[in-house]
Amino acid sequence: MTRLLIVDDDPEITSALARGLGLHGYQAETVNRYDHALDKLRGETFSGAIIDVMLGADSGLDLVRRARESGATLPILMLSALSDVEHRTAGLEAGADDYVVKPFSFDELVARLRVQERRATSQRPQPATLTADRVLHTETARVSLTEREDDLLRLLIAHDGTPLPRGDIFDALWQAEGSGNENVVDVYIGYLRKKLRDADFCFEIKTVRNQGFVIDGLAPRLDPGNRD
Repeated sequence: MTRLLIVDDDPEITSALARGLGLHGYQAETVNRYDHALDKLRGETFSGAIIDVMLGADSGLDLVRRARESGATLPILMLSALSDVEHRTAGLEAGADDYVVKPFSFDELVARLRVQERRATSQRPQPATLTADRVLHTETARVSLTEREDDLLRLLIAHDGTPLPRGDIFDALWQAEGSGNENVVDVYIGYLRKKLRDADFCFEIKTVRNQGFVIDGLAPRLDPGNRD
């Protein structure tokens, strides 16, 4: 279920919103205090937030502004009984993605939520895919890898952000051949970096001093198809 944060100083309102949204497939967490809401927006992961403009003595506009300044990027809808252009503009300038005027229907609220969710998903960087036939691609870029380049990239992906020492890579991919030395690892890292350089795959291969090589960014997804 999609996880939402609902912020209003009236517990009855947050409870009613949570129940109604639950019927539309949302899992809602409710908060009635400004400081608690700011902590949630800064420290937890939600698919979206619904925030009332008036939070008792506090301002929902200020809450949204401070959340954005803290780096929160989730879709935020503001609720208010104030419908004039000046107030709607203030909500959007504070960092809200949409401004819903009370009273409203749940169908309207859900529709607006889903628009923002689709927009956020479309703007979110998507990882590349590494196929069974050794092609690394996104919707806009595509490169073919040799068998050894493919093996090396899959080995780095499997270590999930942990630097892999040069010697470990050599042992996994070259030791069985009984020839060569660890410098071959640097050569193939260079080959991969050259192929990645001119395409936006949302990751790069970094050297971590005294530790090894690691994928930095969104690691490619592996196509579940059978490999040759």
